[in-house]
Amino acid sequence: MIVAAAPAATMQQRFARIVGERNAIAEPNDLRTYECDGLLGFRVRPAIVVLPESTDEVAACVRLARELDLPIVPRGAGTGLSGGALPTDGCVMIGLSRMKQILAIDYANRTARVQPGVINLDITRALAPQGYYYAPDPSSQSVCTIGGNIAENAGGAHCLKYGFTTNHVLGVTMVLGDGSVVHLGSRGGELDTLGYDLVGVVVGSEGMTGIVTEALVRIMRAPERTQTLFATFPTTDEAGDAVGRIIGAGIVPAAIEMCDKLAIEAIVAATHVDWPLDVGALLLMDVDGVDAEVEATAAQARAHLAAAGAIEIREPKDDAERALAWKGRKAAFAAVGRISPNYHVQDGVIPRKDIAPVLREIAALGAASGLRIANVFHAGDGNLHPLVLYDARIPGQEHEAERVAGEILRVCLRYGGSVTGEHGVGHDKACYLGEQFNADDLGTMQQVRSAFDPEHRFNPDKVFPTPRLCGDKPGAYTPHASELSGEAGRG
Repeated sequence: MIVAAAPAATMQQRFARIVGERNAIAEPNDLRTYECDGLLGFRVRPAIVVLPESTDEVAACVRLARELDLPIVPRGAGTGLSGGALPTDGCVMIGLSRMKQILAIDYANRTARVQPGVINLDITRALAPQGYYYAPDPSSQSVCTIGGNIAENAGGAHCLKYGFTTNHVLGVTMVLGDGSVVHLGSRGGELDTLGYDLVGVVVGSEGMTGIVTEALVRIMRAPERTQTLFATFPTTDEAGDAVGRIIGAGIVPAAIEMCDKLAIEAIVAATHVDWPLDVGALLLMDVDGVDAEVEATAAQARAHLAAAGAIEIREPKDDAERALAWKGRKAAFAAVGRISPNYHVQDGVIPRKDIAPVLREIAALGAASGLRIANVFHAGDGNLHPLVLYDARIPGQEHEAERVAGEILRVCLRYGGSVTGEHGVGHDKACYLGEQFNADDLGTMQQVRSAFDPEHRFNPDKVFPTPRLCGDKPGAYTPHASELSGEAGRG
């Protein structure tokens, strides 16, 4: 894509006429906030950031960006871990942080209409007095926003039973690449079964099909009772075996999370949760439902945990202790930051039956590289989150951590898994997508994307590898000489 060389002052003035002067940000120091998202190793400064407040303002910004031939990068809270909101050179970044209203709650139809800047947990907070909640619960749910959740098809611990974001978004209003506004899916919670599932295409499209400005989401009745079980094991082998036994027996807990020894140490140090440090792994599990169902399911689960070799099985004595246990789990990524100056978060998926051998291979990669790897993840659906620890001040360690993280993805693929479970491909893993899908697969995906955005204006340089220039390589991008001379481009 050729970026127009519009004078910065003129460009800022034109966007300011749409969103107001203070919401059209072009000062270099102010733009630094937007240089990256949760993937901190890559930074690109956008040409301008605009913060619209309504669907009409988003549409007007998109039309102006098209007139100026600017790439567009949408941004939610900036908590994504795959670089999905990493700016593209010369782009206008459309931030949705001012669109944070819960527009309507319809208990009769069990829906809520929300703007994309609404924080995930704020929906549940608004619903809780009436006994309802919003199910997808990524670990960042206290800060991440629904727009970003939709872009990445966010999951969370309790998606094992209740599904991912795609299972809870019933309809969307969105702005397309020509600035037009369309509505897809259900408008009020009615069934929408006719035709292609276009909402399903948009959810998880990583901001490449358009900008969602409103979403109709499913809300759920809070379960009558939730029982948490906590089990420790000598090693991850026994913990992985327990997960297989429970799921194989037909039990569907609301969540099963696993932490290995290093993750436990980090979490205990950060949160002071009462977890033993002399174990190799632990499982944190929720079973929920009506009282009798919970009682029976928890009893079956306890039996399988014991049969797999659990050292200890305990239950929180009250809601406060249960909340502390989950606080520990959800603070895991931040906790690891206390034991290492830097870490690389990976996100791969494997068949749950292979948890134990895959964790052994990950441990071997860590040992061979001299890097520590902590594992804290959604064991119930095989969604791994290895954290490769390193010190960027030591020459070569950052590069080695990236290499090891990439090799972990290749292990996942070798076991029949995927390069992402819930963090998205973004910038970070585009170079591995060609190892999971062949050229025909990727070409078909591009055709679907082009049906929404034929100019590929939204979020370019993401998700898809760029094989025209000899293939992508992991790590920081080094432009080819033909790019520098202007003879070739990316994408």
